[in-house]
Amino acid sequence: MKLIDTPIIFTKSKQNVQGAEIPRTKIPKLNPNEIINKNLLREDYAKLPELTEPEIVRHFINLSIKNHHVDRDIYPLGSCTMKYNPKINDKLASHEKITSIHPDENEKHIQGALKILYELERYLSLMTGMNRFTLQPSAGSQGEFAGLLVMQKYHKNKGNNKKYVIIPETAHGTNPASVILVGYKPLKVKSNEKGRVDIDHLKSLMNNEIAGMMLTQPNTLGLFEDQIEEINEIIHSEDGLMYMDGANLNALIGITKPVDMGFDIVHINLHKTFSTPHGGGGPGAGPIGVVKKLTPYLPIPMINKTNENYFEWDYNYPKSIGQLHTYYGNYGILVRAWCYIRTLGENGVKQMTRQAIINANYLKKKIEKVYEIPFSNGTMHEFVASCKNQKIRGIKVLDIAKSLLDYGFHAPTIYFPINIPEALMMEPTESETKETLDKFADALIEIDQKITESPEQLLNAPIKTPVKRLNETKANRELNLRFNYEI
Repeated sequence: MKLIDTPIIFTKSKQNVQGAEIPRTKIPKLNPNEIINKNLLREDYAKLPELTEPEIVRHFINLSIKNHHVDRDIYPLGSCTMKYNPKINDKLASHEKITSIHPDENEKHIQGALKILYELERYLSLMTGMNRFTLQPSAGSQGEFAGLLVMQKYHKNKGNNKKYVIIPETAHGTNPASVILVGYKPLKVKSNEKGRVDIDHLKSLMNNEIAGMMLTQPNTLGLFEDQIEEINEIIHSEDGLMYMDGANLNALIGITKPVDMGFDIVHINLHKTFSTPHGGGGPGAGPIGVVKKLTPYLPIPMINKTNENYFEWDYNYPKSIGQLHTYYGNYGILVRAWCYIRTLGENGVKQMTRQAIINANYLKKKIEKVYEIPFSNGTMHEFVASCKNQKIRGIKVLDIAKSLLDYGFHAPTIYFPINIPEALMMEPTESETKETLDKFADALIEIDQKITESPEQLLNAPIKTPVKRLNETKANRELNLRFNYEI
């Protein structure tokens, strides 16, 4: 692929060039000083680049094709479920009747919009078995925070003196961060030889000061915690609560429900499981669902449906943890998830899950003779390979990830989870065809062959991307995030 030279837009600027000229009108010009506080007005013009409209459009189009995204090719970022985002979701979410709604609109005038939220909550409840959901959290991490606040409020209301939350050693980094933010302390439970929670170690940690446990199911190794019933019994024995991190829910929908496994709280990353945009950092949505005994503590307002099929906001939750933020969540993202579920239907959602599991196992089988898979038994939607044998031959997992960029693929997650040396964590999702998985597997196998044939190519990778390999150590030590350019 030919690389397009795209200099900084300011270098293209020419004085007095206009992007578009607005036709003259008979409307008299207003003096800005008469309608805007002069203290808020600039003394000089903003230093903006001056280009024609075609030049501006071409500049940003050329920039956009330099970035990797799921519309270009596979994005196998383990633990992130970077599936394809169907364009019908965006089409509906950008409809004028959706985008023109103001959150302060009288609820009588937005019954259709409220119906979407109500139906989405019902769908999520049906798929998880939870009693009610709040759609407010704007990210999985905020969902964790809200779920832990519910856990904390439950214990305070009962007079329980709880101090700790147990998390597995393979937990996502947001888990311990959320625990600390709420005011609890995290306790780490070890993994056993099968990559699951070590039950004996869990029992040794358990006491009446444990507020609950945060557990990703299936776990970060892509393995189902097959002793989940015993884990729940241990935690519930001291009135602890089980929190399910739903980052990997894409492996469970239509097969089993969190409530049937004994979970009390679950968050769902809508930007993962239900295909709303994920790349680029968001925006996201992380609704949390709870069992009936925890429903009174959910954030306000909740949305209800009356006997007259009227939808309304309900603030009558005196035990609520309160509001998470202004208004009701990332509405456009919620609409996208609703659209995705409605498009697939019950059978489609079940097929989604099964195809994700098939794809992960197929990819694992394709590369397992070249890359070691430490915990291979029971792979669901993702798996973790170890590149320690490649490192012995002189190439680290970082070099392998950089090399994949030269093949036009996004690199998988690397160096996580931390209990796998030289971890290469892959989640192909259900979006990818067999042909794409074959090409990706062939690239990984060819990279391994190059360790012997041309290791210098791997050590210098990527060489075909707009930005070549950076000196990351130097960049961290001499961090400079500010760009200054004088026109």
